[in-house]
Amino acid sequence: MTLMEKDTAPAFSLPSTTGKDISLKGLKGKKVVLYFYPKDDTPGCTTEACNFRDGMAELERAGAVVLGVSPDTVASHEKFREKFSLPFALLADTDHAVAGAYGVWKEKSMYGKKYMGIERTTFIIDGNGKIAKIFPKVKVQDHHAEVLAALAALGT
Repeated sequence: MTLMEKDTAPAFSLPSTTGKDISLKGLKGKKVVLYFYPKDDTPGCTTEACNFRDGMAELERAGAVVLGVSPDTVASHEKFREKFSLPFALLADTDHAVAGAYGVWKEKSMYGKKYMGIERTTFIIDGNGKIAKIFPKVKVQDHHAEVLAALAALGT
């Protein structure tokens, strides 16, 4: 099943760099920018995370909570977060269950080799738990600006 805008976002609860599990249920009433990325401390993922970091004040003014999700462990996330001073939580989806529920765990191909991995995708979830916007196959440069524009269109 492919998720569409206006669908109810799949529930999740994942270990995070906050030291606690973060759940969608616990964020009810807040706008959530849930971005899935392939791997900590790789070029594209670092650019994307740092752009969100650099735009964090604007994202917070828009009333959004930013959460990054990848299959990496919490320990890996903590190193990545510390190295780049990321001001938002990273969630560890080590069994790919949440990526699967959101339809972003897909077969990929590199140098002719097929493997399973995250297709870089961002979801904006409104305060009622509905998917307000989906950004598939994200291009990392200026992605945070697209997210800000979508949040502005949602209003408060």
